[in-house]
Amino acid sequence: MVKPRVRRIRQTIRQLGWLNGCLYALHRFLASISRGRVRLHKYYFVAQPISVKRWLPPPRGASLEVRRVTESDPIIKDFPRPDWAIPYRFKQGAVCLAGFKAGQFIGFLWFTLGAYQEDEVHCRYVPLPKGTSAWDFDVYLHPEHRNGIAFLKLWDEANSFLAARNIRWSLSRISAFNRNSMLSHARMGASRIGAATFLSIASCQLSVATVRPYFHFSTHPGSFPIFALDPERARKDEPVR
Repeated sequence: MVKPRVRRIRQTIRQLGWLNGCLYALHRFLASISRGRVRLHKYYFVAQPISVKRWLPPPRGASLEVRRVTESDPIIKDFPRPDWAIPYRFKQGAVCLAGFKAGQFIGFLWFTLGAYQEDEVHCRYVPLPKGTSAWDFDVYLHPEHRNGIAFLKLWDEANSFLAARNIRWSLSRISAFNRNSMLSHARMGASRIGAATFLSIASCQLSVATVRPYFHFSTHPGSFPIFALDPERARKDEPVR
């Protein structure tokens, strides 16, 4: 009889592939033996075209409200993120669109119109071409709304916001260990334009990427790679899957 742990490992490898499945297992192992001091992350960089056509036909989604939230909005106290994270994002000029149903917060989507300093690893993303590309991150939905239309409603409003500012692309990074996120982006036409793997040990960090800078090593948080990502110059013939 196959043990539950072995069965879970096999299932993960089937979903993520051999390489990503093994990296995910290593990520879990390192985190467990080091109490979080050693971390392994792999990201895919993806480019998603801004759609001028709405994903939801009227009147679908009419019961949901999406509005821009500012740093002074009291609703941010309900955001399921650490206290430091929200001010950190607004300080970088990030825009937050939040979704509501019957006045209750159900999710959000964040993006910047310029560079973004990552908060999970030490690196900076610069979406190019300047003025026509944005960087999106942290799409969250309350568990009760993850299988409904709230995700598309958020993106409809985000696309409208960005298209009004002549943005043609929204770039982001997706964890190679998050199969559901990859599938969601694939359904919206996103393509991979690169990948990067980060190994962090205390304050030291090693990154290996398929885009410049291909290799970077630092011994303190003030040293980090800068990924200038241009979907119009990168190969976009590999869909997210």
